[in-house]
Amino acid sequence: MKGRLYIFSGPAGVGKGTVLHLALERLSGIKYSVSCTTRAPRPGLDKEGETYHFISEDEFRRRIAAGDFLEYAEVHGHLYGTRRDIVESALEAGTDIVLEIDVQGAFIVKQKMPEAVMIFVKPPSMEELRRRLEGRGSEGREERELRIKNAEAEIACADKYDYVVVNDDLEKTVDEVINIVKKNREELQ
Repeated sequence: MKGRLYIFSGPAGVGKGTVLHLALERLSGIKYSVSCTTRAPRPGLDKEGETYHFISEDEFRRRIAAGDFLEYAEVHGHLYGTRRDIVESALEAGTDIVLEIDVQGAFIVKQKMPEAVMIFVKPPSMEELRRRLEGRGSEGREERELRIKNAEAEIACADKYDYVVVNDDLEKTVDEVINIVKKNREELQ
């Protein structure tokens, strides 16, 4: 049986990486697809090959020309992309795979792979999202404001996703994501 593709999106600072990491610890048979990006690693937060594959803009553009990406987009002034080979080989091997990608990329993948299950993580409020972004201190004021502006546009697209979860309580949100995956696996049986 072929694996199932899950698309996981949400604005910067919503906690989607934490939610996804905790959910994957409790789920078997699902693989995280590590995206490529041209942005610099965040000290102490990012690890090559785990959070992203960090590549130069020239290398990224070479891979675009070669058709290596299932999707790619410019987000917050940096390029991000999902390698086609990683996704397709996992699905063919019967492994579920999850993409943590932005809204632009999510809709591109959904168009190419309509069977993908889309999950959007929302903050409880824009005020809480701003507080979380300020609290993590990984961006300057200008970049943080850009992320807030982008978050408003991303949240406006949430109703186009198959599922929307509000990250107001971490454990509850993780449980919701796990239940979504389990429900969709049962539907394949």
